[in-house]
Amino acid sequence: MLIKGIMIGVAIAAPVGPIGLLCMKRTINQGKLFGIVSGLGAATADALYGILAAVGFGVLMQLLLEQRVWISLIGGLFLCYLGYQALKSKPNQNGEAEAGLSGRLSGAYFTTFVLTIINPVTIVSFLGIFAGISAADTRIWEGMTLVLGIFLGSLLWWLLLCTIVGFIRQMISANVMLWINRGSGIVLLLFGAVSIVGIFRM
Repeated sequence: MLIKGIMIGVAIAAPVGPIGLLCMKRTINQGKLFGIVSGLGAATADALYGILAAVGFGVLMQLLLEQRVWISLIGGLFLCYLGYQALKSKPNQNGEAEAGLSGRLSGAYFTTFVLTIINPVTIVSFLGIFAGISAADTRIWEGMTLVLGIFLGSLLWWLLLCTIVGFIRQMISANVMLWINRGSGIVLLLFGAVSIVGIFRM
């Protein structure tokens, strides 16, 4: 169950999306520690949903999914804010904190935690896990082992990603970092816009 959980955690965390982009951007701008702490926020959110699935709170997760219009709106606006923050941020090769919500480690953790929690894709993923657990009539301790694996798998992915980006960071000039900020800001704004526009298709 632990190995299965680790595989699930990596599979959920690995796809490129706004969380991965944020972790990479913060690693480049503020240092590897900020990137890892950001990933820890996402891993914590994954573990929380894993707990809900393991203890049988599928009804609660279904209720959250039914509120996906408001969740997508809030998440989209939040991504737009982070995109704007990225566009106006200045490159810093000394790893000093940026201004704004993500300028502290607690803020870096909180933003990725919230973004992962309000991501409808995350909820759908764990609804599938819940269905699998129910079908197998898994014991609670086995479910908790699965949750631990999900957390470790997600965290391992973020550690690997931030370590690689942190190594590359040493070879990036200030001018390149500036364009990375602008590019990531535009992509985050697009993610936010897509999330908001998607509301009208629900």
